[in-house]
Amino acid sequence: MKSAFGPGGFDFARDFTHSADIQDIFENLFGGGGGIFDEIFGGRRRSQGGKGRGADLRFDLEVDLEEAAFGSEREVTLPIAMQCETCKGSGSANGSKPETCKHCGGHGYSLSGGGFFQVRQTCPVCGGEGTIITDPCSSCQGSGRVKQRQRLTLKIPRGVETGSRLRLAGKGEGGTRGGPAGDLYVIMHVRQHELFERNGDDLYCTVPVTMETAALGGEIEVPTIDGFARLKLSSGTENGKTFRLRGKGMPSIEGRGHGDLHVRIYTEVPVKLGGKQKKLLKELQEQAQDSNYPEMKRFRKVTEAFYDKKEAIQK
Repeated sequence: MKSAFGPGGFDFARDFTHSADIQDIFENLFGGGGGIFDEIFGGRRRSQGGKGRGADLRFDLEVDLEEAAFGSEREVTLPIAMQCETCKGSGSANGSKPETCKHCGGHGYSLSGGGFFQVRQTCPVCGGEGTIITDPCSSCQGSGRVKQRQRLTLKIPRGVETGSRLRLAGKGEGGTRGGPAGDLYVIMHVRQHELFERNGDDLYCTVPVTMETAALGGEIEVPTIDGFARLKLSSGTENGKTFRLRGKGMPSIEGRGHGDLHVRIYTEVPVKLGGKQKKLLKELQEQAQDSNYPEMKRFRKVTEAFYDKKEAIQK
């Protein structure tokens, strides 16, 4: 099901009991829904006495790769329907109590049909509560909850990735009739990074090197999440060659070490050359032999074979 909340926050124009929308459909079809749908969609769960568990809520949070690598804390303020303090979630004004629904006898549902097949339907009078509030609380108008802005501190553990789910028990919607609160689930979204690309616990980084370094070889500095590491290139390192640095990737959220860092070499062609630089490159070009450029030699050979076959076919 597509979330109504975009990355980074709630949709403030919507009630955050959206998971109950699907539950209500099944309640209308099957009469009160079923335990499996309560478990999956975090709907309100009623017990005897009218107490109902608050709905589970979802919040999508965007974090930077640095936060995912080292862990961090975030403070967020969310509008959450909390248990009304005036009536302690009962929905009734002080001095009054909910009355048993006469239509369903306090069961919250009615049965129709007979024999092997029976249909259970939510009571249309009490809405499945089993009780009716005759004197509603003035603070919550009988709902038992009041929407309040709650400030929460989220501890982001090391190694989280897009799709990681943090559960904050009891930080969801308040319960009804004194029932327990639901949970808050924080879904992580790690932003794309300019330096590192992530795949699971592995990181990928493209490092530019000069044409001279690629040709002659030498040591280069490679960025990792813990600082620079030195990588030795052999002479004639090809453009696009990838090196693997074990244990230099992201930490595992399960605490099983680190992933690897994959370094891809990108040979950068010099631009804006001066006269002397152009002269030196010209001299290098004039002295170059086929053995210096084996890939170009192979390319010419394959190309010549193609045109030879073309001429043979067209004769």
